[in-house]
Amino acid sequence: MFVQSIKASLIVAALALTAGQAAHAQQAPIPVTAGATTIKRTILQKFDVPGTQSETVIGKAEITANSMIGRHTHFGVEGGYVLEGEMVLMIAGQPDKTLKAGESYSIPAGAAHDGKSGPNGATVIATYVVEKGKPLATPATQ
Repeated sequence: MFVQSIKASLIVAALALTAGQAAHAQQAPIPVTAGATTIKRTILQKFDVPGTQSETVIGKAEITANSMIGRHTHFGVEGGYVLEGEMVLMIAGQPDKTLKAGESYSIPAGAAHDGKSGPNGATVIATYVVEKGKPLATPATQ
């Protein structure tokens, strides 16, 4: 569970990678390197939201120390919980927010955001409720 009152974001296209449709399907970690940033992403679950054109995607991201995530947006809301480490979350038009293990966050649909892990890296669980058929994350141009 996570509290949806702390504003911020983290996992970029952390879950933009495809996942199986099974409600409890576990997938092997997917190491992704973008420049000097290394993020290991694992999709934990993906399922439809009944009566809507949305789906829920739950995933885990392990970010190496002092790494930038990359500015991006989502076609839906994101909420998450910091399991380990620390990070700074940045949402356009809002003050930066430092999050530590045990704290949670939420991001409005379409909000451009970025994140930077702390000196010991960070591990986050994120939940997205997004439009089906659209990419989970897209790079933010502004």
